[in-house]
Amino acid sequence: MSALDAAGSVPLAVVDRSGFPESQHLGAAVVVAVDGSVVATRGDAGARIYPRSALKPFQTVAALRAGVELDAEGLVIVTSSHVGSPRHVAAVRAVLASVGASEADLLTPEAWPSSRAAVNDLVHAFGGPSRIAMNCSGNHAGMIGAAVALGLPVDGYLDPANRVHALAEAVMRDHTGADPEHPGTDGCGGPVWSLPLVALARGYAALFAEQPALADAVRAHPVLIEGEGTATTRAVETLGVVAKAGAEGVWCAVAPDGTAVAVKILDGSARASAAVAVSLLAAAGAIDGDAAEAFLGDPSLAVLGGGVEVGRVRVLA
Repeated sequence: MSALDAAGSVPLAVVDRSGFPESQHLGAAVVVAVDGSVVATRGDAGARIYPRSALKPFQTVAALRAGVELDAEGLVIVTSSHVGSPRHVAAVRAVLASVGASEADLLTPEAWPSSRAAVNDLVHAFGGPSRIAMNCSGNHAGMIGAAVALGLPVDGYLDPANRVHALAEAVMRDHTGADPEHPGTDGCGGPVWSLPLVALARGYAALFAEQPALADAVRAHPVLIEGEGTATTRAVETLGVVAKAGAEGVWCAVAPDGTAVAVKILDGSARASAAVAVSLLAAAGAIDGDAAEAFLGDPSLAVLGGGVEVGRVRVLA
């Protein structure tokens, strides 16, 4: 199987400005039932992609298999791509403390929070970038916990040969039915593997069916999975889905009935991926149509001219 490319992509969304189609986002998408059967496809759903942070649920389950014990908030923050708010930072610190580690053990790059409010607070307090503010620090806390549980040195938790990552590969293989290939390095320094898009959707359906406590935790703490007002958190809050974004235009979700969707925007833009996924779930009858329409009417999908809405990101899929 090859990587998703232009030949395997179709128009998924258009950006309208003043009634003129200014831009288009191409990509691929797939919807699967809880048993993994394909409900709908757009583009080449068999092509491989890097799911990026959409792999985190599999890594969370790997940590659980290693023996890490996590409460509901811990489950979510380890799976999250958070915005670095004080609540997120506190949740990461709680996980680190629970496994006998500390902020000093994190090997994430130093970063500012992606939350503007959190950045403002740091600036006013004469603070700066930190490893724990980086959006993958919760995920790294889970890896550290897995290393501790396996009796491995914490300072080697990012080594590609570390058993922590072999466990993650096994979880992916077990749930997606596909072999993770082309191991690489994600933006946070952690591992990333390629999967066929359809296998990623099947993996989400199977994993969250098997891990109801993880699904319940995300639904109970939607702000922890990403951040207030973000597309992923809004989807969990308003649609009852379990959702996770990945960098470069990846977005996955599982509806309450177990239907799963995976989307990859070819150009890497994140602005249309959640909207495409929500539209496909609604078309499949997996989520409430009115709630989906309300989600798609969010101001974040508006195209502005002089501060006034003059168009929208419109889903074609």
